[in-house]
Amino acid sequence: MSEIKVPVAKPIIGDEEIENVVEVLKSGMIAQGPKVAEFEQKFADWIGTKYAVAVNSGTAALHVVLLACGIGNGDEVITTPFTFIASGNAIAYTGAKPVFADIDLKTYTLNPDSIEALITENTKAILPVQLYGQSANMDKINEIAEKHGLIVIEDAAQAHGATCNGKNVGAMGDIACFSFYPTKNMTTSEGGIITTNDEDLAEKAEIFRAHGATVRYHHDAIGYNFRMTDISAAIGLAQLDKIDKFNDQRIENAAYLNEGLKDVEGVITPYCAYDPKHVYHQYTIRVEKGERDDWVDIINECGVGTGIHYPIPLYNQPIYKSLGFDGDCPNAEIAAENVISLPVHPSLTKEDLDLVIEAVKTASEKMC
Repeated sequence: MSEIKVPVAKPIIGDEEIENVVEVLKSGMIAQGPKVAEFEQKFADWIGTKYAVAVNSGTAALHVVLLACGIGNGDEVITTPFTFIASGNAIAYTGAKPVFADIDLKTYTLNPDSIEALITENTKAILPVQLYGQSANMDKINEIAEKHGLIVIEDAAQAHGATCNGKNVGAMGDIACFSFYPTKNMTTSEGGIITTNDEDLAEKAEIFRAHGATVRYHHDAIGYNFRMTDISAAIGLAQLDKIDKFNDQRIENAAYLNEGLKDVEGVITPYCAYDPKHVYHQYTIRVEKGERDDWVDIINECGVGTGIHYPIPLYNQPIYKSLGFDGDCPNAEIAAENVISLPVHPSLTKEDLDLVIEAVKTASEKMC
């Protein structure tokens, strides 16, 4: 195996993050405290919602949101099978059932046209995943939800700063969740956050993240220890000052890759729909000829890192099969077999981007 010269992801941590963390460590307040409150307010302001509730992971954010929305045993939540397993697992944590609708093969996000046929008397919510940094068609999804009296929960774990028709991801449904895992567009090391304009949902989220307590040692619900630390929030505050610049660089890098790969045989470059701001958490191509793994091997041999997001539709995961979480989503299966994520992160130089383009061209020449 050749040395990977251009990694597919690279967190950017600067002096500001380090100084913020040192300040917190010296303060003695290292659990949830004033830095978390400050981060919540600033993130809510950036997204454009009234409330934000910070937690210790994106998965915890999803779990808390579903609980806050009253999702539980016997309920069904319609979502996409083409996502990281946390999207489905969080539904299962509550005792509800994930019901899988197909994706739009251009955007890889939930296809609104596949939703209504799956709605039953047990359906309580629609959970679109804003995949790769791009929004699903939220206008149509919200129309369907309003027609059937359903809650809309955005899984925005990959779409910090994305927009759809002038509206911010994280402010288009009833409630939304973000992740701050190190590979995301911004990080808190580990962490997540919930955004909403609904005061009742925000209050419930705060209760569920802190052992079900409204005040110390007074517990009104079965809750969890999902609190964010001030250490993580300190990193997040520094990252929040940089996220717009990070996203602009990702968009610029994606445009350069699009131009370099536009005429490469066997390669479909990312599609940007609905006039949104696509923030390219992942730059994901789809290959049309040969086996995807062979393309990956050749690209890696050229020194370029890759990722497969995601190789197995959730309903084909062994645990989901055993639980009876089935699905029939042809587009999701095509995507799962043929997508490859390429480096697009803000650390890339022009030379790095050129190497990525040449690696894909090399693979194309050998595969097509």
